[in-house]
Amino acid sequence: MLQALCLLLLFQLIGEALARIGGLPLPGPVLGLVGLAAALVWRARAPDALIGTATGLLKHLSLLFVPAGVGVLLHLARIGEAWLAIGAALLAGTAITILVSAAAFHLVARWTGAGADDDEPADGSAG
Repeated sequence: MLQALCLLLLFQLIGEALARIGGLPLPGPVLGLVGLAAALVWRARAPDALIGTATGLLKHLSLLFVPAGVGVLLHLARIGEAWLAIGAALLAGTAITILVSAAAFHLVARWTGAGADDDEPADGSAG
């Protein structure tokens, strides 16, 4: 488990260094995650220790929401002043995310041929 945590933190550090040195507009942990994903694809299998550690972290992911909840309560007055802007950003962000996800799914389905209807013959003739 210690080796797996060190591996996760190493990729986060590499991502952070790339983001700062390269002046990239992406967060370091995101770049680190992309690097880790690429390394795992190249290796073709995740180590068992990494799978166990990641599963353990995901089981306790809800603990990471505690600081966010405290922050919301701490700044409740500020949120009350800007509720309209926050609500609009949440709605617009959700709508944009859904549209981009649907477009990406549609593109991937078209590229892989998974969107073709299996009930219709491939030559277009009626069954």
